[in-house]
Amino acid sequence: MSSSAGKVVCVTGASGYIASWIVKLLLHRGYTVKATVRDPSDARKVDHLLNLDGAKERLHLFKANLLEEGSFDTVVQGCHGVFHTASPFYNDVKDPQAELIDPALKGTLNVLNSIAKSPNVKRVVLTSSIAAVAYNGKPRTPDVVVDETWFSNPDICRESKMWYVLSKTLAEDAAWKFVKENNIDMVTINPAMVIGPLLQPVLNTSAAAVLNLINGAETFPNSTFGWINVKDVANAHIQAYEVSSASGRHCLVDRVVHFSELVKTLRDLYPTLKLPEKPADDKPYVPTYQVSKEKAKSLGIEFTPLEVSLKETVESLKEKKFVNI
Repeated sequence: MSSSAGKVVCVTGASGYIASWIVKLLLHRGYTVKATVRDPSDARKVDHLLNLDGAKERLHLFKANLLEEGSFDTVVQGCHGVFHTASPFYNDVKDPQAELIDPALKGTLNVLNSIAKSPNVKRVVLTSSIAAVAYNGKPRTPDVVVDETWFSNPDICRESKMWYVLSKTLAEDAAWKFVKENNIDMVTINPAMVIGPLLQPVLNTSAAAVLNLINGAETFPNSTFGWINVKDVANAHIQAYEVSSASGRHCLVDRVVHFSELVKTLRDLYPTLKLPEKPADDKPYVPTYQVSKEKAKSLGIEFTPLEVSLKETVESLKEKKFVNI
């Protein structure tokens, strides 16, 4: 793809954690950004975007709702690229269908429908998740390498009541079917747990996982996740758009570690912090596994080490007054 100066792109769900970084990097590279948010008049959702370098000249906010058909039609008109990141991510869910599955699935198809009507769009970059990759019933142990050929199994997600995982799995599956039928060029980014500095003033789910550890929790979860820096994720989105040979899915994981390892790393970084000493249950630790980095490296992504990402997260949580340590 040629030089970015003057190119117009769209970012959906622009006030979110990953999306805010995508907007920041796009503006830095000279793009004009049409950014959708649910409520452009909500200062807590948009001020951090309006204050970015280049925003005054090249950032345009639009109101759009994932569940409203056609609400992205006018926004994507005239855009060369669309970054679809809008999708809810939280754990305490009362009604999974309404809160997670509909916005993820219908929202994605809604945005793609608008793109199908807009001949200018050269490529869509979809923010998916490792959630749509890794939950297929195969064992995940230290010698297993998860890669982009894995697809999460919706039945397994339903049986285990993993509603967020199900929402991302159904959304990505539906997206691939739609773009094949409608001849749209799409690339997906599939990050694991995203940490690093927060641009937005509200706490996001993945940063909250770190906040809980440093904020007086008695125990740490007996679970294992991949971890990745938000700046690497945002950069990968832009590379996936700009590198014309990019195609398919891209798992983004720096390291897979158990929460006990996270606590140990935090203890090394902040020896005076009061951190949880024991796991939340006495079952054997959930094993670690590996995630292939080949596709991510094909985009030229160099991973920020987990120690750096954790330190950036804690410092950002302190700066935003989420924690007093």
